[in-house]
Amino acid sequence: MDKIRESLLKPSRTSKLERRGKLISLVSLSSICLVVIAIFIFIAFRGLATFTSDHVSLVDFVTGTVWNPDVEVNGQPLVGALPMITGSFLITILATALALPFAIGTALMMTDITPKMGTKILQPVLELLVGIPSVVYGFVGLTVVVPFIRDVFGGSGFGILAGTFVLFVMVLPTVTSMTVDALRSVPKNYRSASLALGATRWQTIYKVVLRAATPGILTAIVFGMARAFGEALAVQMVVGNAALMPSSLVAPASTLTSVLTTGIGNTVLGTVQNDALWSLALILLLMSLTFNLVIHFIAKRGELKQ
Repeated sequence: MDKIRESLLKPSRTSKLERRGKLISLVSLSSICLVVIAIFIFIAFRGLATFTSDHVSLVDFVTGTVWNPDVEVNGQPLVGALPMITGSFLITILATALALPFAIGTALMMTDITPKMGTKILQPVLELLVGIPSVVYGFVGLTVVVPFIRDVFGGSGFGILAGTFVLFVMVLPTVTSMTVDALRSVPKNYRSASLALGATRWQTIYKVVLRAATPGILTAIVFGMARAFGEALAVQMVVGNAALMPSSLVAPASTLTSVLTTGIGNTVLGTVQNDALWSLALILLLMSLTFNLVIHFIAKRGELKQ
């Protein structure tokens, strides 16, 4: 009896492995959380230095239209970030709006119209577009899109419109893939019930499938906007990098990422110029956080509706 009791009380090899696995998972999760928190704290500390040093106010930074950190007027540097914020939002919204109809149409082809062709042809094409580096998109935009805009719409070819076309191609695979997942998550009995009631295939797609997949499609849109908002290299090559308020779609402009990538290597840490760039990085970080919160909100609303 004593031997049996000891064998029962003695931890088995499986339980030891489970404890080790839980410990490793906990350490890994804690490390990831600490890294994320450290990144937030570091960027916030560097980004807020622009406003804590009494050089410039937050309102002037966000609403100012002149970006020239090397010049001071009345003891305050000219660090108006509104042109870059406007350029980032314009390119993001236009590229996503342009990609959305193509993404929904392609997703419907892959799920409801010609699933076999979609799986064999369209899916590999989307995967290929995702795998192309950003610099390749930027180079194609520089050699093809910019001259095309210059010949058709006038101007130098650099600007919001060129960045929109380049980001449109880059965002399209992301939005399409997530839209496909949203359409495939719609239960098949929804389609069967609609067809059984006498609805045509297009009526079923428009009034049943798309409406049921709306939360997933909205998530794809926000995710695509987040992808476009943070793109740097490709946009930098075609937008013109002029820190001016966009006067037209074909006038040179700039984005938060383009100003960051071109200026961060030319400033000294701790100077006003460097702190202002870190403030732009903080805006980017806050916008990424906002996009993620919106995605989680849409996902929860979709779960509640279901």
